Amino acid sequence: MGLTLTRPLIVFDLETTGVDPRRDRIIELATIKLRPDGSRETKGHRFNPGIPIPREATHIHGITDDDVRNEPPFAKVAHSIHAYFSGCDLAGYNVIHFDIPLLQAELERASHPLDISQASVVDAYRIFRTKEPRTLAGAVRFYCNKEYPEEDYHQAPFDTGAALEVLEAQLNRYPDLPRNPYNLDQYLRDPEYVDRSGKLRWMDGEVAISFGRHSGKTLRQIATTEPDYIEWMLRNQVISDATHHLKDALEGHFAVQKTAPNKTEKQK
Repeated sequence: MGLTLTRPLIVFDLETTGVDPRRDRIIELATIKLRPDGSRETKGHRFNPGIPIPREATHIHGITDDDVRNEPPFAKVAHSIHAYFSGCDLAGYNVIHFDIPLLQAELERASHPLDISQASVVDAYRIFRTKEPRTLAGAVRFYCNKEYPEEDYHQAPFDTGAALEVLEAQLNRYPDLPRNPYNLDQYLRDPEYVDRSGKLRWMDGEVAISFGRHSGKTLRQIATTEPDYIEWMLRNQVISDATHHLKDALEGHFAVQKTAPNKTEKQK
């Protein structure tokens, strides 16, 4: 694969009930272990998370409660998983922010903490971000195959024209993209987000906070215990859209997610 290995490298991916290591659980673990001698071993496991799988999560990975009803709980095989990962380097896509924290949290709950302080982590997402920078200059280079002098950027007239050039190139490159602004906006939205910034998210069918000290709590919970926090969010314009959910919560009205999203991608 182009890497020189001095110890095993495990490439792995998780499917979970959500993205919060504190409250969510692993329902599928897939691994490919590459050894220094060139051999490789592929394994896959499914687990009963012990909690309902939210429909938003099922929409992403397609795994339902029935699919894992007869699978073992993670804790039952945590010892063997810990032994399998111990002494290995790790790799995957966005494993630093998603898969590793969730795996460590599950192993910690099962009394088999995984120490990766000596492990090397090769994250393909970080390579992607490093080699294809998420800047306007990087977008012009990637989509338009152009290089502009550094001094041209960060001048509003130039940046505006460059942004339009990138957008046109993206529409030409990806013919499946919707062709009107409304549908394109809906296509690009994360279906778990209630507002565009993601500070409000759907959680088990209700609107919840996803930042700060109340992260993971629903508006229903906060309106009951600390309505001043919702008023603070409104006064300080913490979110720029979907503010009606905050106002409704203060009046005792709470939205319920009625339909599954039509397009999504795992938060990686």
